[in-house]
Formats: sequence, structure tokens, C-alpha cells
Amino acid sequence: MTQPEAQLHQVAFDKKLVSVWADTDHRYRNWPIVYVLDGSKSVYVGESLNVATRFRQHLDTDSKKSLTTARVVVDDTFNKSVCLDLESWLIQMFGGDGVLKVLNRNEGITNTNYYDRDAYQARFQDVFTSLKEAGLFRKSIAEIQNSSLFKLSPFKALTEDQRISVSEIVDSLFADLDEGGRSLTVIQGEPGTGKTVVAIYLMKLLADIKSSAADEPQDDVGLFSDFFTEGYAEQLADFTFGIVIPQQALRKSVKGVFKKVPGLDPAMVLDPFGVGSRMTHFDLLIVDEAHRLSQRASQSSGPQNKRYGEINKSMFGEDSYERTQLDWIRARSDHQILLVDAKQSVRPGDLPRTLIDTVIQNATTRGRFFRLKTQHRVTAGDDYVGYIRSVLAGEAPQPRSFPSYDLRFFDDVAEMESAIRAKEATYGLSRLVAGYAWKWASKADPKAWDIAIGPHQYRWNTTLVDWIASPSSIDEVGSIHTTQGYDLNYAGVIIGADLRYDPVTKRMAFDRANYFDARGKANNGMLGITYTDDEILEYIRNIYAVLLTRGILGTFVYACDPGLREYLRTYFS
Repeated sequence: MTQPEAQLHQVAFDKKLVSVWADTDHRYRNWPIVYVLDGSKSVYVGESLNVATRFRQHLDTDSKKSLTTARVVVDDTFNKSVCLDLESWLIQMFGGDGVLKVLNRNEGITNTNYYDRDAYQARFQDVFTSLKEAGLFRKSIAEIQNSSLFKLSPFKALTEDQRISVSEIVDSLFADLDEGGRSLTVIQGEPGTGKTVVAIYLMKLLADIKSSAADEPQDDVGLFSDFFTEGYAEQLADFTFGIVIPQQALRKSVKGVFKKVPGLDPAMVLDPFGVGSRMTHFDLLIVDEAHRLSQRASQSSGPQNKRYGEINKSMFGEDSYERTQLDWIRARSDHQILLVDAKQSVRPGDLPRTLIDTVIQNATTRGRFFRLKTQHRVTAGDDYVGYIRSVLAGEAPQPRSFPSYDLRFFDDVAEMESAIRAKEATYGLSRLVAGYAWKWASKADPKAWDIAIGPHQYRWNTTLVDWIASPSSIDEVGSIHTTQGYDLNYAGVIIGADLRYDPVTKRMAFDRANYFDARGKANNGMLGITYTDDEILEYIRNIYAVLLTRGILGTFVYACDPGLREYLRTYFS
């Protein structure tokens, strides 16, 4: 039997008109309904069993004064679970579209299973279409879901381990505030476990708690409703917090997201040098990809090297080479939340592994260590990341397949490029990426080719900011510095000659002559450290592990070194 379509009813968001409208359908007073309140710049999504009463409550609040139209989704087959799911989905869609500012808090986003959920979710697209035809959405569902604004949005349905971690972290933070002490919390997670999602979610949640004293009650009890009761907002009255992101590309993308979200501001998104240079002291700093913070090593330019020393002198009285950017973070804040994965360090200048291990051990001792385990980027499942790392380590694991994942090996890079272009046409967000195994000639000469593989030539990415979504990206090759922290639908990974495999010794090897990230292989003269090829090999493995775990739906692989090509064929075919 065909299910009836959900109906979209509309009324002007006005007290008198809503009062008359409420009597025209009994379901407005006693039926689970999802509604959308919108104006020229903002939107609010809710659900209620008595939408008529709920509208009157909204009309009495200052935060909804700018909203002019009310739309309700009416469906005789909807129940409470369906409405909560549709409400959460629409909030995420509006957040990812970016046309209207979403006035919702993020603490009510749910991802709960219920009877016949797949069938109901298929019908959500009809609701989206009706709202898009009404002018509330600009992009299609696919365009929204492929956008950085959607992927980095704070309006996310958390996984179980993310939800538990967020709840315990915020609870611990308030306990530390009560005691008046300092604290350092560590969240560890492999690629795809959502470290950046958690960092941004925490920023929005804290902003919502801080402003909640003057806010009206929300529609229903949210996941973190306990933090919106008396006393919590008062504790955050003068609370200052920010998020530190070491990678320039990701930092700029997150700034773009914060510009669109009420309660957040691009000024909250900081770089490590900015934290060190300013005299501002924060109550809390959240550090995403904290393993990418720098130790005292060669920086990207002479001015940056000079600036590093000046910050050390300003903060600690001397340019001690033992000081790292983590020391800056700790000196400039009372509380820190670090999101780390030491196996994603891609340069010797990143925080040393020994320091990260010590920080984790100290956080564990104090009950401030949390681990994200659920892999929700790659559809291959939780075992995929470990399998990739085992293969790159040369451990010769048992070859395995991932039935729900499109993992392919290519002998011809042009064929892989063609396959990626086909996936781009179908799914979007499909890109070629590579290790830094070729010079970046096009930086000085935009007409120059960077990557030559036989007769085939390519250029590196022409922008650092949100390269994946840039119009030219399908014709370019992304580097580690423009892809780390981002999602792709399909990744075509070119493994350059910087990584080789010796079939005689059965060992992976680093080829220094074919690695062109100057800071990726530079010795640390300040600390008197000389890096061997085996030591840099670990960073090269990390780089390719990151690249090979970007694709949500699939990963295609081509290797330049003949020995490595034969080795990988067994595992990726």
C-alpha cells in the first residue's frame, strides 16, 4: 500500500493569524508535527505534539522576533521518533546549506534507530523538495552533504562514543571550574572517528550553555539537557574559549562555518602563533589535530622562525628550544582539550611522539582521557584503518576485501584519473591526491606541470583554502596539507617514489631524493637532531595512511615504484 505524502502547511508567524489557523486542523493541537519557522536571514526547526501552543510560546520570545513564516509538516503516519529524526535531519540540512542562520541549539540532534526508519527517511527528501521550492534551500541534498559547511557543521548527530565523551568532558570541565583548578583533557581517535566534529560540537555546546540563561525553553529534552538547567550558564558568564587549528586550510574552512552559526564567531578560530602572540588569556582552549602543533624547529619562513623565538622570550623569559606550541597553549589558558592521533603526524617538526605519550599518560592518570573508537567516515568499517596501516608498515597482513567499500588498485594512473572523474560525475567530491613526491613548480609558474608519470602530467592544488570544493580541484592533485581533516567520497591516491618496497628484503623504504617537502625531511639543528631515513619513513607512512582514509565510499590506488606496486596489488585488488 502506498504511503500518503507528507503535507506542508503554511501560515504567517503572527499571533492573531496563528490563533485562527490553530483551529483549522485538530492535528495542530494533538499530533506529532515537525515545523519550520523562517525569516529573511534565520530559520528555526522544531517538533511538538501541540504545535499551536508551541507557536504561541515562540511568539513571546525575543529570539524569534525576526521570523515571519511558520510551516508545518503534517503526516498521519508520523510518530514521535520519526519527528525527532526529521527535525534533526532538517537542522543539519539548513546548517549545511548556509543560506539561513540556524537558531537551534545543537544539543537535541539525534541519531536513534526506530521501526521502518529507512522508509521514513526516504520520504524526508519530499519534505526537503517542498521546502526548497518554497525558497528555504539553495543547494540540492547532494550538494549540501558534499559541502565543507555540512561536514564541519556543529549540527551533527553524534555517535555513541562521541556523545559519551562530550557529556563526560563537559561534566568534568564544570567540576574543574567548581574546584578552581587547571585541567588538561585528551581525546584520541583514528582517522574518521570524528575528532574535528567533536571539537566544533563542543564549541557550539558551550556557546549555547553560556547564552541559555536568557533563552526560551527548547521543544524537547535534548541529549545534554542537564547542562541547560540553573547554575551552568552562570558558571560560564565570563568564560572565554576558543579553538586552535594548526593547519591553515582546515582553519580557514572552520572560520567559514563559524561565520554562519549563531553563538560562534570566526575570531574564536585561532592559529598557534596567534595564541602565542596575543596577550589574551583564555579559560579554555580546544586544540584540534593537536599532534600538528610545532616543536622548536624550522618554520615555513624566516619571519616565522623569528616570531617563534620572540613568543618564547615574551612568555618564558628566554627562547628555550625545549618549548613547544603546546607550552604556549597551556600558558595562555587554564583548561585545555586536545584532540590527537600521533599516527597522523606528518612532519618531524610536529610534536614529538614522546611528548604526546606523556600528555596522554598524565590525562589518563587524572581521569581526563577519552578515546573515540567508532569509524564513521569510511563505509568499510572500523577494521579498514588498521588494515591500511598494517599494509603500509610492510607487515604483510592477510589480504582481505571490504564488500561495502570500493577499494581498487590501478596499474595505469590515467585509468585511475578516468575512474575518479566518473565518480565525480555521479557522486561529486571525488579527487586525486598524492604524497609530496614532486616539486611544486606551478607555485612560481602557474603554467608549469608539477607531477609527471609517464606521459601524464598534473598540477598540485592551486588553492589552500577549501581546495576540495574549489571548481578547479577535479583537474588538480591535492597534497596532504589540503586534505588532512577533510572528507572525500572517492579518493584516487597516487603513491609517489618517496615510498618504495624492496621485494628482496621485503621492507618499505623512504627515498629522500623523491621527497620535496623541505620541512618534512629537514634536520632539527636547533635541537641537534638528525633524522635518519627510517625515522622519516614513519612520517611518510603516516601521510599515505591519511590519504588512503579520506574516501567515504571508495579509495583507488596507484603506486609509482614498481616494487611497491607489486606489493600493494595483493592487498588492494
